[in-house]
Amino acid sequence: MTAKNLKKMKILLVGEYNSSHKTLKDGLVALGHEVTVVGLGDGFKKRMVDVNFEDKYTSGLPLFLKKVWFRLFKTDLTSLSIKKQFFRNKSIFENNDIVQLINENSFQCLPPIERDLLRYIFDHNPNVFLLSCGTDHLSVTYAMEKKFRYSILTPYFEQKGNLKLYQPILKYITPPYKALHQFIYSNIKGIIASDLDYHIPLLGDPKYLGLAPNPIDLSEIAYIPMDISDKIHIFHGINRANYYKKGNDLFEAALAIIQKKYPEKVKITTVVSVPYNEYIKAYDKAHILLDQVYAYDQGFNALEGMAKGKVVFTGAEQEWLDYHGLEADTVAINALPDPESIAEKLVWLIENPEKITEISKNAREFVTKYHDHKVSAKNYLDKWQSAI
Repeated sequence: MTAKNLKKMKILLVGEYNSSHKTLKDGLVALGHEVTVVGLGDGFKKRMVDVNFEDKYTSGLPLFLKKVWFRLFKTDLTSLSIKKQFFRNKSIFENNDIVQLINENSFQCLPPIERDLLRYIFDHNPNVFLLSCGTDHLSVTYAMEKKFRYSILTPYFEQKGNLKLYQPILKYITPPYKALHQFIYSNIKGIIASDLDYHIPLLGDPKYLGLAPNPIDLSEIAYIPMDISDKIHIFHGINRANYYKKGNDLFEAALAIIQKKYPEKVKITTVVSVPYNEYIKAYDKAHILLDQVYAYDQGFNALEGMAKGKVVFTGAEQEWLDYHGLEADTVAINALPDPESIAEKLVWLIENPEKITEISKNAREFVTKYHDHKVSAKNYLDKWQSAI
């Protein structure tokens, strides 16, 4: 049965990561389904969800109390709070036709409590799926084994920053999270990957249902035609917590080269850890967007920039080119983990501004073809149905 012939379904999307579930919901609703998104709004980015679970222990005195409480009693106050909110809203987690988890730690609780919440979901819903989006046990294991040429763990291997920065990634290969992975894996109907960085580690897995590209609602993102009558504007957005993991240090080194070489030709704007609604407006006038280095494919931020017609430096590796049948540097710029290489690509664009206009148009066309949220929603529906 194809997606367009499916009966109206009640669908629950658990967790949020860069509006992927919210945008998928919009596509599913447009196709006639009833959808609820539950989550914590993806941290400081303040993404929109239908039912928001509040984390009261992120700063100030509550955070201090949380740390003290954990040291004394080995109990996480955030996990206890989320569990209380979950069971206060437990009817949401019952009798859905489809449930999809954003990743293996959708509620951001410690494994024992996460397991309790997931067990309730598995017991009260017949068809639960896992989205490999962000980090999880399989993708982190793959990266730790250095099977990628480079990955989100490359700066860890290079000892950039302190170990604490990488704990949100490395936790997935610790025994408690491995056990959580096995519990989830044994109860789900299938796994879907959101891009090639998660698709590649899953190839050959018996529960892998395939790649469903990140959904983008193009009706909410206007294409901005390029105007290169003045300086070329380069925009660099930094998430301080992911500074090394996204390769922001490499971008800053490349920008220093460009600023010195073209002081009269470029304008460089840098913003740090701003909420999503501010971030997406902040680069409207930019020509070039520096997104991330350690990736083979584009994440949500890159795709939104491409939809606006920005020339985005991001993951655009050979595997991605081959998957879509593209030529290098025609839709997005592959940002290699080397400041000199990034600077060379920037020089090429500055010296050939007609390429900026050309790539801008191609980028919008690419997102329209592969990432439109209604097309993506049909893709998910077909994958879910194939495993039911």
